[in-house]
Amino acid sequence: MEPIIQVKNVYFDYISQQGEDTAALDGVSLDIQKGEFVVIIGHNGSGKSTLAKHFNALLKPRSGDVWIKGMNTKDDDQTWNIRQVAGMVFQNPDNQLVATIVEEDVAFGPENLAVPSAEIRKRVDEALQTVNMTDFATSAPHFLSGGQKQRVAIAGVIAMRPEIIILDEPTAMLDPSGRGEVMDTIHRLNKAEGITIVHITHYMEEAIDADRVIVMESGKIILDGTPREIFSRVNTLKSIGLDVPQVVELCSELRKEGFEIEGDPLSIEEMVNALCR
Repeated sequence: MEPIIQVKNVYFDYISQQGEDTAALDGVSLDIQKGEFVVIIGHNGSGKSTLAKHFNALLKPRSGDVWIKGMNTKDDDQTWNIRQVAGMVFQNPDNQLVATIVEEDVAFGPENLAVPSAEIRKRVDEALQTVNMTDFATSAPHFLSGGQKQRVAIAGVIAMRPEIIILDEPTAMLDPSGRGEVMDTIHRLNKAEGITIVHITHYMEEAIDADRVIVMESGKIILDGTPREIFSRVNTLKSIGLDVPQVVELCSELRKEGFEIEGDPLSIEEMVNALCR
């Protein structure tokens, strides 16, 4: 089956005010399959957000190609179609909310797609139900918590019926409770709705339950594997300035002290079971 996202040998540069080129993507290639939950990690400047913006044609490669469901992002005639397939949620929810009532905000995307009124009503109700925000349909967004605002932003994307949702550090400005709300929503969309998820984050714990973790450094992909494979590479991750989940850190330190711990625990439950064994 053809991957829903294909990236082949992509290079992209930013041009500074002084006219100097800075390489943001340096020969990136990867495939993402329909229904996958992929987390991309890397420190600031690694290229992860730049790559994400290529997935819905906000940016286009200097060389190389990106295909979204078989559509090349360089084809300007396909930009609108690509953005219907691949919706994007950004870091700051306040920058994504455009209306004074929650349900009107969720309706904004479908209205721009010229969806009939009755269908918009249905989509708005379903999207709010999906993110558990039905009770706030007639609320003003500025009265909501950060996590609730981000869930409304996600509902606005869902109402456009995308097959892919790209989330560029959507929990970066949220407290732990808000982060939990958003992550629960993202996982539910992936598992229950079959939506392909590309999640950019700097919180390592958010990568534990992904299907795949991609690690970027200096515009290149340096690691690509399951969470267990990636987080077993503690020294490699630390050498490029990344943390590891707390359970992985604890396991590493205990082993240094001579404790024998089976496997590579990622969650607290797995760590407890490993210690009990």
